[in-house]
Parts: sequence; structure tokens; C-alpha cells
Amino acid sequence: MGGEGGGVLADWLVDVAEHGAHLAQVTSVPGVAQRTGATVYYLELFAEEDARAAGRDPVLSLMPVPGDIDLVVASELMEAGRAIERGLVTPERTTLIASTHRVYAMTEKIAPEDGRVDAGRLTEACRLAARRFIGADMAALAEANGSVISASLFGAIAGAEVLPFGRAAFEAAVRRGGVGVKQSLAAFAAGYEAARDGVPVAAALPVGAIDAAGPFAAEIAGFAAPARDFVRLGVDRLIDYQDVAYARSYLDRLAPIADAERRHGDGSGRLVAETARELALAMAYEDTIRVAELKIRPDRFARVREEVRARDGQIVEIAEFLHPRVEEIADTLPAALGGWLKRTGWARRLVERLTRSGKVVKTTSVTGFLLLYAVASRKRFRRGTLRFAGEARSIEAWLATILRFAPVSYQLAAEVAEARTLLKGYGDTRQRGQERYDRLMALVPTLAGDPAGAAAFARLRKAALADEEGLALARALAELQQPAEPARTAAE
Repeated sequence: MGGEGGGVLADWLVDVAEHGAHLAQVTSVPGVAQRTGATVYYLELFAEEDARAAGRDPVLSLMPVPGDIDLVVASELMEAGRAIERGLVTPERTTLIASTHRVYAMTEKIAPEDGRVDAGRLTEACRLAARRFIGADMAALAEANGSVISASLFGAIAGAEVLPFGRAAFEAAVRRGGVGVKQSLAAFAAGYEAARDGVPVAAALPVGAIDAAGPFAAEIAGFAAPARDFVRLGVDRLIDYQDVAYARSYLDRLAPIADAERRHGDGSGRLVAETARELALAMAYEDTIRVAELKIRPDRFARVREEVRARDGQIVEIAEFLHPRVEEIADTLPAALGGWLKRTGWARRLVERLTRSGKVVKTTSVTGFLLLYAVASRKRFRRGTLRFAGEARSIEAWLATILRFAPVSYQLAAEVAEARTLLKGYGDTRQRGQERYDRLMALVPTLAGDPAGAAAFARLRKAALADEEGLALARALAELQQPAEPARTAAE
């Protein structure tokens, strides 16, 4: 993918081939996929000795042909899946090398629900599709050695022993490249050993792991295992988002839910886990203050310089394209002033006229940085803003509904906890989610008396997330309201 050194990796392979008495041809086809775009590099190698024996030069293809590929290398697991989908990986011939880390595709990110593709299924597809599958987190191996993923993938190619060249030939190509040689060779060695030793797919951190640091570590440890990681991450997120006192209020809000879990739970811990996750997200809502703060953080500037491979002394400019709406501006103001702005027609029209064309702010300039710094500095006043008051009322109403119905139907209360996921994003997306959330919450008292109420609410929640138009939810609501047909007797 873009920015991961695919061109460098292709050049290294050509260098190895040409110094190893082989003719080599490489073509590249740029595409638009994740991040800055995915490029397919295709290489064909032909032994010079065989060309001399045939008495003529070989004709090398410009594009891969399904069923005729010896080696496929993917810098991310979804890219491996795409190669399989195109028919480039076959069980009779192809060795597939893939980094098992994920860089989520745009379709995964914009899905209303959890749109992530199951990494386990992708990995199993790689095993089934290829003659031999080598999978390891090549990005982590490269990062641990101060290099980029192309170097660790190059090592894995050498370790796979598909190409007729020894390890020394590959390392010599890196040295001839002359850039970042020490780090590249270290990452190369890690990739080589991963391929030779058959390193398994990197496993996730064990559920229940607790960071011993932090002012609330002992309190977090008291939560049941299914919720503990959510609580820990929630506390960390809210300290970073606002302050320690805000994280304290998060735990205070969770305490009654944890008590309801102990008194009415079924042993799964689902109620407190779902509430802990959704509550942290609800309390750390994205506003203009948060956006400005994230854009001027030092680690962001460092990350951008690293991504564009800026050398010492090079100037890098970052331009932010901002287009705040009246609602977002009002939400950042003190509650009384923000409410006045939303209600007052001439004031709304004036702000809309001033912000209609948006604004380009260069955070690397003094004026641009100070402008965003001024917005971010309102963080200490966030508790007095219009948006904070509205979010607090919504959160308290949601928690009260959970606590009200937990003694009646534990599963329904857990579904209500998870329904908060409908409230995400901003603008039209947020408005659509709010409307659907309100419709579902209005049905909770009715469903509480039905033994199948929790299952019905779950179907509605999934339908509400199924499409932007709300067609699936409309159908699900119509089915729910349709009266059941009376049972017929045998005589009838």
C-alpha cells in the first residue's frame, strides 16, 4: 500500500535477480484503496542461462495471470484477501506471504455497525487458497527494528526460499541500496526468521489484562473480567479527553450498573461490559475542541513527518480543511449563548454566511496553530458548553432506562445498553442515529413485558444499523406491529 515502500521492495528484488544472473521485469499498477492507495507490483524473472540456451530473449508479461503465479506478497491481511479474490493465489502453485496486521478499509470504517472483516476468517482463507501460507505481523517486526514493512517482507521472501537466491544475495541488495541499511537489515532478519520458523499469526492481548499504572487501577480490577478491559480503556480515554475528575465521574456512573449486574445478571457480564464501552464513547464525544486538540499535538506533527519521510531540515506544511456548521459552533459555546445562537434566525444566518465556504488552516504556521490552540484551550470550559449539557442529559436518561429494566429483563437491559451505538458521528449522521435511537427507546416499556422482548429489540437495533435510508428498520417495525394470526383448529 502507499507509503509502505512497495517500490523499494520491487527494486530490491530486481537488484537481487540481476546480480544473480537473471533477467527481470517489473511493472506497477497504482490503485485507490486504503490510505494513500494500493499499488500492485508484478515481477517476472528469467534465468539468463535459459535464455542463451533458447537462443532468444524471453517475452515477459506485464500483468499477472491467475493460476500461473509462484509468489504473492501482501502488506496487510485484507490485501491478501483481495489477491485471493482476484484468483492470483492458487493451492497448486502459489506461496502466499502476508502481514497479519489490519489497516481497516474504508468500507469497514464507514459501516453503521461494526463493519470489520473477521481476521480469523481471512487467515483461514489464506491457508486454504495457497499452496503454502506464511503469516506474521510484519509491520510489528519492522517497527520493533526501526524500519518499514518492506524490509521485513523482503526478509520473509528470502526465508520462504521460493526464489533461487540465497540469503546473502538479498542482504547484499539492501546494502547496495544505501539508505537505512542497518535498520533495514535488522527488519530483514526478523522477517527471514518469521518465514523460516513458521511464526503464527500474532494473537491479541489476553482479555482481562490490566495496566497496573493509573489512579484507578485497584478499582478497575474489581470489575468482572468481561468488562475490565473496557473500563480500563474508558478511564484512559477520558483522562486524555478531559481530566482525572471526568474519569472519576465515569466510574461513578458505572457503579450502579455493576451493582445491577451482580443482583440481576446471568453470569455473562454483558450488561456492565456493554455499558462500560458505550458510556466511555458517549462521554468522549467528538466536538470542535477535541478536533482542534488532536490536530496540534506534537506526536501528530512527528507522525506526519515520519509518514512523508521528511529529512532533518526539511519543511513540512500541514493544511486542515475545516467546515464547521452552526450547530457545531453553538455546541462549543456556553450553554446559554449556544442555545441563543440556535434559536435566533438572524444570528444563524450570519454565522452560516461567514462559514459557508469553509476555511483552510495551516497548523504548521504560527497563525494557524494559534487559532486551533485557542479552540483547544476551551477544553477546561467544556463542562459549561451546550453540547456537554445535552450529552449529559442523554446519558443519564439512557442509564436510568438500563437500571429501570435490568430487574425486569436482564437481556433487554443489555440490549438497551448496546443501543447507544446508534448515536455516533455528527451532522446528518448523528441526526439519523438520534431519530432511530429515540424510536427504539420508546418501545422499551412495551417490550419489557414480552418474554421475547429482548430478541425483538436486538432485531430492531440491527435493522437500525443496516442502512442509511432506514428501510430495514421500517420493515422491522412493521413486522413487530403486525398482529399475530390466531391459531387454527384441526376442524378448520
